[in-house]
Amino acid sequence: QIHVAESGGGLVQAGGSLRLSCVIAGRTYSSDAGAWFRQAPGKEREFIGSISRSSGSTKYADSVKGRFTITRDNAADMVYIQMNSLKPEDTGVYYCAAGRRWFETAESSYVDWGQGTLVTVPS
Repeated sequence: QIHVAESGGGLVQAGGSLRLSCVIAGRTYSSDAGAWFRQAPGKEREFIGSISRSSGSTKYADSVKGRFTITRDNAADMVYIQMNSLKPEDTGVYYCAAGRRWFETAESSYVDWGQGTLVTVPS
């Protein structure tokens, strides 16, 4: 079993920064990928970015490229997303997920999910 849990959400002004944390722990030997998704109010959940927990390779959605950075700390079973230059359209519930392949962007490719953490960027 794999335990996934996010933390760090909150209210941040436009242009500000926030870092979310995600623990991916347990039987993770087949789960190389740590990914972040978000669901904005009234919208479907979308892929934000992912990281290979073994190599550190990353992939980002065009909407966050250059503003968001995903890193990992394998010794602590953690994956992070640093979010800079936040915009009102970044508002949503952010989910962390674990999967086999880090380059996958589809929700169906990720089996284990956290409960989500809310990020609010008021306009």
